[in-house]
This record gives sequence, structure tokens and C-alpha cells, in this order.
Amino acid sequence: MTELILQSGKERSVMRRHPWIFAGSVAHLKGRARVGDTVDVLADDGRPLGRAAFSPHSQIRARMWTFDSEETIDHAFFKRRIAAAVAARAALPELRDQQGLRLIHGESDGLPGVIADRYGDTVVLQLNSAGAEKWRDALATALVQASGCVRVFERSDSDVRGLEGLEARTGTLHGGEPEGPVVIEEHGVRLEVDIRGGHKTGFYLDQRENRWLARTLAAGRSVLNCFCYTGGFSLQALAGGAASVLSIDSSGPALEGARRNLALNPQLSARRAEWRDADVFEELRALKKAGARFDLIILDPPKFAPSAAHADRAARAYKDINLLGFRLLNPGGLLMSYSCSGGIGIELFQKIVAGAAIDAGADARILRRLSAAPDHPVSLAFPEGEYLKGLLCQAV
Repeated sequence: MTELILQSGKERSVMRRHPWIFAGSVAHLKGRARVGDTVDVLADDGRPLGRAAFSPHSQIRARMWTFDSEETIDHAFFKRRIAAAVAARAALPELRDQQGLRLIHGESDGLPGVIADRYGDTVVLQLNSAGAEKWRDALATALVQASGCVRVFERSDSDVRGLEGLEARTGTLHGGEPEGPVVIEEHGVRLEVDIRGGHKTGFYLDQRENRWLARTLAAGRSVLNCFCYTGGFSLQALAGGAASVLSIDSSGPALEGARRNLALNPQLSARRAEWRDADVFEELRALKKAGARFDLIILDPPKFAPSAAHADRAARAYKDINLLGFRLLNPGGLLMSYSCSGGIGIELFQKIVAGAAIDAGADARILRRLSAAPDHPVSLAFPEGEYLKGLLCQAV
């Protein structure tokens, strides 16, 4: 087995069970390893630390599969890991009946670079690391066995693959091609999921419980949903009895998907829903100029800061959008504001939202701190996994 020897002192993070080994932590490679191969990780004094997937083209030079140097990385290993992840979700009552569910959440499930989402009888698999790429077939087979799903569809088309020196890949890995979009039900609302071309693996499963929260808050309120995508928050607000829901997105195809989703739910009032194709920042300024006001505003923008290097520019965008939101909020109104940027931590995000409220002349308070649904766990040893953060604020 090829050995990856660490620089003196660089073993500490591995001993704390952090799964990433950066290029600057590596002293040398003893032997040869191809992209994605498993290597033994050793401290500079020869102490074994575990086994990792080697990625020569990435700044994250290796990702730990196991911290047990005696554990074999083979098909059985992935079968055990995936079965454990699926069982952990089945043990949580709130997740048992979900048709849309994250089965594998990368490092937090001990499978770096592996994302697997279930939509009904279909698993969408996204492989974002060289090691995950190496074990594609084993992962697909284990997912079918553990989930009982009839197909596995690959959506390995994220930007991070380029950092690993990997090309984009999409297509069916197991089972037949799905006939059209996959339809799931979430809290009584039917939704169409485009597993071939939709955002992420087709839908934003991480916001499931926050969509439910919006539903519980919506009764009798005028709702504004910004960056609405295919209308997940909007439909739950309608199901919760919202007086009106204005949804804005700059993607025409996403809005067409939202309209189709509304049509899938004849129990919801289409009269109370308006879909607007526009740049959110410009449209919010236009709404303010027109004197519009809302009782519940949802701000769920795309990732403004993919890394800490983009944090300053992203902070300005987050402040701008929240400033506009506070200015459109009725007294006593509620603002649900989110960031999915890994480069923006929760403390910085709260400071940004607080600054926006001050500049808007709004006296506001935090009612809840919000995060991803429990099928997106965060390992205590890997805080980088906590990418989604949110605040429920109230104007007073």
C-alpha cells in the first residue's frame, strides 16, 4: 500500500478526525498512487492514522475514508457505510415517511465527496471527489441494496469536480431511464423534481423543515418569496393559508416548473399566487418604490460565497438583499433569511442581517436560528459541513 507521510505536527487535525488533508500538510508520497487510489496515512514518525483517497490535482490532497489503519477499503466497506447512513435516517421518526430525502451527506456520513438524494424510487448520486469517482459502481450498488430504490441516476456535474481534475458526468447508473420528471410529496404538497437538469440533485431537500415552518407562519399573511426556484416555499405558504404569495426568480424555466407544481396541487388557490420573472434585487427596489409591503418575506438566494475568499463581496450582496427585505416588511412582519454560502459563517451572517436592519431603520429581533433538515447532519469533527444557516426575524 502506498503511504502518504504528513509534515511534522500536521497529524493533529487527522487525530481530531477531520477528514481533509491539504497539500501543504503532506511531506511526501512513498510509492505510487493514481487519482482516487487508497493510501495509508502516516504521521512523520511513522504512526498510522488511517486510510484516505488520494487526489493529486486538488488542494485537498487526500480525504479520509477511515481513521482505522486496519480497515480495508473495498465494496464491503461502502456497503457498511451506506447501510449505516440509511439506517440512521430511518431511526428518526420525522424522516421515515419522506419521499424526498438525503441518504448520504458526504463527510458527515463518513463518505467524503458522496451526495445521494432519494426522490421516490430514484436515487440521485453526485460524486464530488476523486475517491468517490473511483468507487462509483460500488456506491451505486450499495445504494440500491440499502434503499430499495429501482434506479440510480448520476448528477456529477458540480463545479467542485473541476478542482479534483474530474470531468462532469451525468446519466443512469442502475435501472431504466425515468419517464419524465420524478414527482414527490412533501408535507402534503406534490412537487416535480427535474433530476436531469434541476439545481443540485434536482431540488433543495435541505430546506424541507424550513418550508414547513413557513407554512405554519403563513396563515392570513401576504407573502413574498425571493429566489423562489420551483416554488417550494411558495406552495407551502399557500397550503398554510397565505392571503397572497408573490414569487420572484430570474429563471423562466424555474418559474415554469413552479407553475407546473401549482397545477399538481388543485387544492391550492392559484388566485392567490403570482409568479414574476425578474432580477430579485431590481424587483425589490421597484416594489419599495411602489409602496408595497408584506407580512412574511423569504430570502433564499443562491450561493454568493463559494469559499471564504469571496466572503467580502458576498457580504455586500447579503446585506443589500436583507436591507431591501426589511424595508418591505410590515410592522410585526416576519423575515426568513438564509445563506447557503460555506464562506459565510453564522456569526458573520447574523452581523450582516443586523447591519441591514439598522440601515433600514428597522427594530427587529431573532425568533429562531434556522439550519438544514436532519437528513443533512453535521459531524462535530467537520464544521465545514454546516453550510446552510438562516434567521427568522420579526420587525417590532
